[in-house]
Amino acid sequence: MPHARETAVYTHGHHESVLRSHTWRTAENSAAYLLGALKPHMRILDIGCGPGTITADLAALVPDGHVTGLDREPGVLERARAVAGERGLTNTDFVTGDVHALDFPDDTFCVVHAHQVLQHVGDPVAALREMRRVTKPGGYVAVRDADYAAMAWYPESAGLDDWLGLYRRVARAHGGEPDAGRRLKAWALQAGFTDITATSGTWTYATAEERAWWSGLWADRTVTSDYAERAVAGGHATRERLEAVAAAWREWGAREDGWFAVLHGEILCRKDA
Repeated sequence: MPHARETAVYTHGHHESVLRSHTWRTAENSAAYLLGALKPHMRILDIGCGPGTITADLAALVPDGHVTGLDREPGVLERARAVAGERGLTNTDFVTGDVHALDFPDDTFCVVHAHQVLQHVGDPVAALREMRRVTKPGGYVAVRDADYAAMAWYPESAGLDDWLGLYRRVARAHGGEPDAGRRLKAWALQAGFTDITATSGTWTYATAEERAWWSGLWADRTVTSDYAERAVAGGHATRERLEAVAAAWREWGAREDGWFAVLHGEILCRKDA
């Protein structure tokens, strides 16, 4: 049976404001739920690796193993290779690929990991089945995704309310599911997993430095990234509306009492031996 191919469009694109967020991510702040299952000899596939900061962290944790970083965009893999090289890692490689049609034999990897990926794909259940296929019996599929509808902030802001509603519409118009976090366990069950540990994790931005960073990247992303182009081209927003949303982000970031929390769903699925 032929594999499905990706039908969704990556809403964010790879603008600097997006990579600014992605390069902040580490195994500790983005994959803590997985780390206890890792062994030094493991072979890992990191799907949607982006600029490779999590990939490099995982490689350091499996010094006798190997980590393959996979992404759809060849350009971002150059960043990932540079990160691995800067850290002196020799147990990594990076390839292009589609999670719906992984170019690996059955039972290849001890762990298949995907961070913030399933919210952007057209068929997350098919993607999980494909991840399961290339995982060795007794190995793990580990997935973590944000849930936009569960994000919370203070103080209240009509501009950020507008941002959230707009982002969810644009993401869905391009084939994704922005509220993926709450759906991960259900998708895993549909994909045939029976041994599933479902947890949650958060990112919180509250200090002046954290607020400035988080609000700044979203303000920039709202007006200058591929997301902004898609919002306008799809008739979801005008340039003026996007500028107003960006201003709301900067206003929130300047608030001493500002607080923002991102909820993530997490699943650690063990493949039947």
